[in-house]
Amino acid sequence: MEIINTNKAPEALGPYSHATVVNGLVYTSGQIPLNLEGEIVSDDVKEQTKQVLENLFVVLKEAGSDLDNVVKTTIFISDMNNFQYINEVYGSYFDKHQPARSCVEVARLPKDVKVEIELISKVK
Repeated sequence: MEIINTNKAPEALGPYSHATVVNGLVYTSGQIPLNLEGEIVSDDVKEQTKQVLENLFVVLKEAGSDLDNVVKTTIFISDMNNFQYINEVYGSYFDKHQPARSCVEVARLPKDVKVEIELISKVK
């Protein structure tokens, strides 16, 4: 098992790593829309989704993978009414390669953000 942390993604908010690599798969921790300074990028759900995916991209890169090798994503959203806006941004990152996905509305997310995403990816 390999623990992955990178200084190109926001620091973890607790005692966990950005990702773990096991048997050729990368399991990321959920990412929320924080910039490198640990600040929420915007109140806009599209901007939040973009930042989350950018954070995940750099974590995958550190782990030797990329978005084209993602096999499963899980999206947690605070309001299902934002589903279409999140899909717009998500679809721009996963336009040709469309991994399996779950999306669930939750009561609350860390720092009261609107979206959190975690994923599983193959190592390249």
